[in-house]
Amino acid sequence: MPQQQMSSPGQGQRFDWWAAPAAATASARPDRPTPPAAARPVPSVPVQPAPVPAAAHAAAPAVPVAGRATATDSTEVYRAVQGSEAFQEIRRSYRAFVFPVSSAFLAWYLAYVAAQAAAPDLMRSPVAGPFNVAWLLGLLQFATTFLLTWLYARNARTKRDRAALGLRWDTQDQLR
Repeated sequence: MPQQQMSSPGQGQRFDWWAAPAAATASARPDRPTPPAAARPVPSVPVQPAPVPAAAHAAAPAVPVAGRATATDSTEVYRAVQGSEAFQEIRRSYRAFVFPVSSAFLAWYLAYVAAQAAAPDLMRSPVAGPFNVAWLLGLLQFATTFLLTWLYARNARTKRDRAALGLRWDTQDQLR
């Protein structure tokens, strides 16, 4: 029984899962068990697929599948969603939180670094026992990171997630 040659990426090559041979992707299906490593075919010399001219992609008409939107239809749906007021409001809400908070955190971090360089005597001054101002401010950097992560998750959950989920459901309904 001849062994099937499978292409695998070599050095400097990129492997695209959608360009993999059907036999290689069939074994990755969840309803079929994966054969043990010893039973898998050993890849031989990498096989380069023939390049497809760009004109072939543009000339190929979109063939509608029963009940599914074509590529052109889905592009129009996503562009319409991107231009919708609901999507723009979700983006505004995201930016209104992320940009100021990121700027404030960056300023806080740079102030800490600048204080280390500009005022080493202040940073060496003891606070409690072996802890000095530098240790205290350094540990506060970690606390600030966790606080901002919690605030971001809370903000997303309360202000954007429900609207984004509704927009996602509407988009999926349009694509059916």
